[in-house]
Amino acid sequence: MTRLFNDPADFADEMVDGFVAANRAWVRKVHGGVARSTASPDGTVALVIGGGSGHYPAFGGLVGHGLAAGAAMGNLFASPSAQQVTAVARASQHGGGVLLSYGNYAGDVLNFDAAARSLTELGIDVRTVRVTDDVASAPGGEAHKRRGIAGDLCVFKVAGAAAERGDTLDEVTEVATRANDRTRSFGVAFSGCSLPGADEPLFTVPEGRMAIGMGIHGERGIDEADVPTADGLAELLTDRLLQERPEGAGDRVVPILNGLGSVKYEELFVVFNAVQQRLTDAGITIVEPEVGELVTSFDMAGVSLTLFWPDAELEQLWAAPANAPAFRKGAAVAQERLPEDVLTADVVAPVGPASDESRTLARQVADGFHTVRDLLDAHADELGRIDAIAGDGDHGIGMQRGSTAADAAAREAAERGAGAGTVLTIAGDAWSDKAGGTSGAIWGAALEALGRVIGDRERPTAATVQRAVHAATDAVLAFGAAVGDKTMVDALVPFDDVLTTRIAAGDDLTTAWRAAADAAQQAADGTVDLLPRMGRARTHAEDAVGTPDPGAVSFALIVDAVAP
Repeated sequence: MTRLFNDPADFADEMVDGFVAANRAWVRKVHGGVARSTASPDGTVALVIGGGSGHYPAFGGLVGHGLAAGAAMGNLFASPSAQQVTAVARASQHGGGVLLSYGNYAGDVLNFDAAARSLTELGIDVRTVRVTDDVASAPGGEAHKRRGIAGDLCVFKVAGAAAERGDTLDEVTEVATRANDRTRSFGVAFSGCSLPGADEPLFTVPEGRMAIGMGIHGERGIDEADVPTADGLAELLTDRLLQERPEGAGDRVVPILNGLGSVKYEELFVVFNAVQQRLTDAGITIVEPEVGELVTSFDMAGVSLTLFWPDAELEQLWAAPANAPAFRKGAAVAQERLPEDVLTADVVAPVGPASDESRTLARQVADGFHTVRDLLDAHADELGRIDAIAGDGDHGIGMQRGSTAADAAAREAAERGAGAGTVLTIAGDAWSDKAGGTSGAIWGAALEALGRVIGDRERPTAATVQRAVHAATDAVLAFGAAVGDKTMVDALVPFDDVLTTRIAAGDDLTTAWRAAADAAQQAADGTVDLLPRMGRARTHAEDAVGTPDPGAVSFALIVDAVAP
């Protein structure tokens, strides 16, 4: 149970502030996460890692010489938004391109891929390597679907070392890919983790039993068994991973015994004693092992074992010096601290020049976000009830958290003199960060697209608003849903279609928007009869028939409330 917190909604932000305050020799705060506070040579590759908070030392604790250049840090167990990843990458890059690397989770994939597109548009060369080491999450024939857990460290370490020695972006990417292909992990949990403010853990395990093959975000295991002795656990973990020995692996391995949050180091050492003995008995040479908390799951009581099978080059990179807040290896390398103006340059989202007209509109946009916040506060319980019928029941609270964050961010940006487009973009970033999940990512992408088209130069015409809505629709459709899948798209596309038709016919914006909002409401009502084909509700599709889609309902409510 998490005991020490203030407002649970502020926990992740306050955690980052405290982490930076305690580790200024290595990191500086930037919008969306942290970047190195030390200088790097121009032209070197920047390894940017990230994911949700709650996994310390991952991800901020791995930023430093020989490791990552920056870490995008989302809310607890929630992906950072695309805008956050983009901001961290821009603050971390040195002109040699950016390698994005992270665990293979749906929300992270959506947001990091969107950030990669944004960085490419900015002229920054980008590559991506997703970590897929968790053998429990998919069979070997579908290894690309596997999750990333403690094997993150292996990929990040060798990629960071390759970047530090001056490899090109393609070379660093190849090294990281090869490391991922040679890394396997497997874990168990004796109890679930509890997030700040939660009354119950994300999952429970009966006394004397353990979950086998669980994820690091509270995902349940694939099996359950009695808690064994330390030797018995070492046998379970080691034998399972030896069955997955990578093709071409030699007889040298880096074992990583990772505590997931509440298992004592002394217990880990007892287990590792048996792990190393079993590996040695199998004729395997152990290379520079690690035992400790490296990729955690908040306060989960659990253990994972990773086996990384390096070739000669990977072994050299694994052994190379590294100096980060939570991971150090080899002799320390003297680092030059960045100038003070650089250290404080990227803390908040930048506000560029804007016309007086756009600043006036920005204040109206901020008022609109306040209206949306009040609306979703009033409907949160009902949206959660609808979502709980076939989903996990978090849509209402997610929309409430997202709109609350967007409201505050929009108001603050407008007060700093931002134009309307920038206010929309900054609010979308905040929405995505605090709402979490796919819904948060979708609203963040939609608001970013709106802001990009609206811009900061002049008051938009009806045609400009229509183009902005269409860009937002395209951004949402890029997530993969289509009309008929029983998602927000079922209301969004009719709204876009009617707005486009009515504006083209010469209607003023108010009239056209009213007609489009009516179409969105009718379409949302029509989702009652649909079977969900996307998201978590797909698993219990039949249960959703007879209930409208919460994403479509909330969209219809919002466009009605903000009608010009």
